[in-house]
Formats: sequence, structure tokens, C-alpha cells
Amino acid sequence: MPDPRLELQRITATEWLILDHRYGRNDARRTIACVYALDENRVRVTWLRELPLASCYQTAFDVLEDVQRFYASDHSQRPTRSSAMMATA
Repeated sequence: MPDPRLELQRITATEWLILDHRYGRNDARRTIACVYALDENRVRVTWLRELPLASCYQTAFDVLEDVQRFYASDHSQRPTRSSAMMATA
């Protein structure tokens, strides 16, 4: 299921932003990446966060999906409060 905090926002016919709604409208951390169409089958990404992801994709939606997968796997690796408490018991 897509992460509702992440949004692919079209700016022009060939440019998009990937936004993180955990941050407010005026917070620079809200913008994760800028995506630019190079041609019909390729986009380039300028990352505004340090993410270990590719810089070229087929579509802007592919970029969003990769960011969603990254954050989903990142959260699944973090211990929950209950598992952290059990480990110290």
C-alpha cells in the first residue's frame, strides 16, 4: 500500500517533486527529490536527501515507488518499542 505521507507532485509537463508530508509546507525537508523528464522513457532525479537510490528511472512513478520501498524497509529494520524493551529484559 502506498505511503500517504509521500506525494509525487507534478510541477510542469516534464518536472515533478517528491514530497514528504511529515514536514510542514515551509520546511525545506519536505522536498525529497526533484524529477526531470529526459525523454519519453527516462527521468533523472536530483536527490535533496542522502538516499542510496538511483539517479535515473523510466518514469516519475518509478521514483516514487522506490522511495516508498526505501522508507518501508527502513522502518521495518527499526526495533519497535516493545521489542527493544524485551531485548533489555
